[in-house]
Amino acid sequence: MQTFDNASAGAIVLSMADRIIENRAYLSEIDGKIGDGDHGVNMAKGFGMAAERLKGQDAPLSEALETLGNVLMTEIGGSMGPLYGVMFTEFAEALAGKDRIDAATFGKMLHAGLSGIQSIGSAKVGDKTLLDTFVPAAEAFDRATADGRSFGEALEELVMAAEKGRDSTIDLVARIGRASRLGERSRGVLDAGATSCAIILKEIAEGARARLA
Repeated sequence: MQTFDNASAGAIVLSMADRIIENRAYLSEIDGKIGDGDHGVNMAKGFGMAAERLKGQDAPLSEALETLGNVLMTEIGGSMGPLYGVMFTEFAEALAGKDRIDAATFGKMLHAGLSGIQSIGSAKVGDKTLLDTFVPAAEAFDRATADGRSFGEALEELVMAAEKGRDSTIDLVARIGRASRLGERSRGVLDAGATSCAIILKEIAEGARARLA
């Protein structure tokens, strides 16, 4: 059975921070078309702060996720700080105390994070939010493991579904948040939250897949 080591996987969060910071301008550009235009700036700020605290610590994945979640919840404004903050702290709780992370534990982590987001917001799939990325990604992972696919294959399915979900937001009308005021004018643009969520899920999945043994 494929698993990876919790204790040596904290660097996944540092890689995630690198990708978010790299995409700061792009995420803000997308957000600026139908929102405040600060998504990339806020995300890069929060992930950068967390990365600074984690550098040189060699923290387990569970602890690194908790650090990131706490920074986003307590020190970053906007709507995405609390949403991603609770997602990462729920991820951390699901992995706490686990020496090795298998597909079942990873799936529980995904659903814990998803439940956390849904507990503090009213969005659902089709509302042009990060859930349009996250929900199909988690479902694809579940389907792959239920079909007897390996952990690595299930992670590949997760990434493909996340990116497909992200792209689906181009054709959606925003129903939540600032962009919802634009109505039909919000169609034709990627959702910034769905885009950052795809970056995050891809980085977690590829980091996990690279460490499978």
